[in-house]
Amino acid sequence: MCNRLKLLYVFLLISGLGACGGGSGSGSTEQAIPDTEVTSPEEDPVEFALTGTEITDRGELPVAYTCDGSSLSPALSWQGAPQETTNFTVVMQHQSSDGIRHWYWLAYDIPADINSLAPGEIIGTLGANSINGLNEYAPPCSQGPGEKIYTITLYALSQSAEFGDAATVDGETLLSAIENITLASTDLTLSYERTSATGETSRCEQIGLSVSQAGFNEVSVSCDDDYAYITSDTYPDHDLMNGITGTNEQIPVPAVNYAAPVKLAPVLTYNLTTIDAAVGVAVNGVPIYDYSAQGELDIYNYDAADDTLALGQLDNCGGHAGRGDDYHYHASPNCMIASMANRGDDAIIGWGYDGFPLYGDNNPDGSAITDGALDVCNGQEDETFGYRYHTSQTPPYIIQCLSGEVDTNILPRVSPLSGDSTGARANLTPPQGGVENLSHVINEDGSRTMSYDYQGEAYYVTYSPLTDQENCYHFEQKTVSNGGIVETGTFCR
Repeated sequence: MCNRLKLLYVFLLISGLGACGGGSGSGSTEQAIPDTEVTSPEEDPVEFALTGTEITDRGELPVAYTCDGSSLSPALSWQGAPQETTNFTVVMQHQSSDGIRHWYWLAYDIPADINSLAPGEIIGTLGANSINGLNEYAPPCSQGPGEKIYTITLYALSQSAEFGDAATVDGETLLSAIENITLASTDLTLSYERTSATGETSRCEQIGLSVSQAGFNEVSVSCDDDYAYITSDTYPDHDLMNGITGTNEQIPVPAVNYAAPVKLAPVLTYNLTTIDAAVGVAVNGVPIYDYSAQGELDIYNYDAADDTLALGQLDNCGGHAGRGDDYHYHASPNCMIASMANRGDDAIIGWGYDGFPLYGDNNPDGSAITDGALDVCNGQEDETFGYRYHTSQTPPYIIQCLSGEVDTNILPRVSPLSGDSTGARANLTPPQGGVENLSHVINEDGSRTMSYDYQGEAYYVTYSPLTDQENCYHFEQKTVSNGGIVETGTFCR
């Protein structure tokens, strides 16, 4: 028993010395290890982040995702979305130096179980880009020199966005709808600078520069493989309709995303084209017609009976409203030219749909155009573009026909106003002998009024935009064509 107690005492003594790491005289520097519970460290939550298989934040946008490449929407992936996320929204935009935001890609209602998009893949619903107004990805096609910055933002939402009565889901509409349901957002900032393989400016860039250098920032230009699209509402920012005597009692109403296709690779042809529609577009987005309002021309025989200028049908600016209450030019757009930031003989003032440029009354170097230099279409050879059109003080005044190849099946037309069940706006004709004192004004409340006198009696057409119906207007009119009765109605684009 005694021996067993001695052994226990020795064991406890040894254990105690081990636990204390030895006495002060042992020379040991080891410290006692406290008796603690072993636990695994907590994992940090994954940050909500947007990445791309070929793009990095502050990097370059690959050419494949631009108009110089395949025009596909970028490949994206993301992680770390909040648990409450029910769907995602993707927005790609560029803010120009003048503060205007351009929307290239709007994709919403992307399901919460999706965490990537392949190049060009469409999941969810696409909104309307601001480049051509279509529900599709608009590949960046920057105009002018220098680097452009684009931002792709991914939003994680707590519920699906609601747009009320909005007819179009554009960038402003989408961001407003998701403002109060956004759980988190993450973005990528990308740059892109367009250069051609030869270092020369591409035809797409030349067309874009003709618009931007003229100062028409409300007009957009986008390109695909075959065409540049000059997109506008066709409603110019200059005086209009004043000076007309031969009115057809139409009044200009803004169009909706009029996209004028200008051919990027023009080819001259012996088969000249004359059509009962626009033959080109001015750099402010207003369509250009030939001198006649009567349809296709006999281009080799001028007819004064069809000359809109000679008949007093054009305003002081070379244009008027057509059968669809759409504004367009039939002669030199003098008011537009006067407002151009780059006005001068070397400034391009428009483009034929065949892809050749339109200049003013003089050669680009400022010299006068000699008699007989212009051909039947009102154009001549050009060292830079191969061919160019001109305006002139004598008939045919502007582009009379197209000298290059053109697909007339794709050329745009502004449709007449809808809702005209009574024919109030459909059967207007020029009053015999013309009118007097025609005046067109835009009022502070946004309404427009065109008033005029005919045979001693006053007539008018006035319309106001409706606040609850986009691109719809309330009309009130008293016209010669309809017997001088007062008519009202709602008409829409």
